[in-house]
Amino acid sequence: MPTLQRNHWLAAAQPRSFTGLMGLYESNYRRFERLVPELDLPFDAAESHGADATLYLRVVERCRYTTTVHLTYWFGADENPHADPDLLLRIYQDAQLAEAISCDARSRYVALAGVPEIDDEVLKSQWPRNLLLNKWLAYCLAQGHGFGGAHRPRQPR
Repeated sequence: MPTLQRNHWLAAAQPRSFTGLMGLYESNYRRFERLVPELDLPFDAAESHGADATLYLRVVERCRYTTTVHLTYWFGADENPHADPDLLLRIYQDAQLAEAISCDARSRYVALAGVPEIDDEVLKSQWPRNLLLNKWLAYCLAQGHGFGGAHRPRQPR
């Protein structure tokens, strides 16, 4: 199904609503799927060398229906190394959703979300963090990042 048809309801969903948030999770999953074609993640860690910097992915936890990964750039390797943005993602394979479950509050990219305050506490924290993830995944793909088998050795299972 073409992307426009598949995500047409995402464009129609109201921002900062539950429906909008679920649409954002689905969009995050689709972008993550393009970045990491092997969603079973047959590796514990991988690097992607794009046009901008090296992107690092590390598997934090594997469960039956979910996988938690850490995704970041590392800057300042010589002095004061820091991750930025520093995102922890939960991938729901069964529901085909990807959620940013944490983001380092010190990240300079938090401002990318540009979402005003939200009354509901869950949406208040989830919407900006997942909008940041969505925009950053699109940026990573545009920079040529990918964790397909050609970019790293396959690990024995």
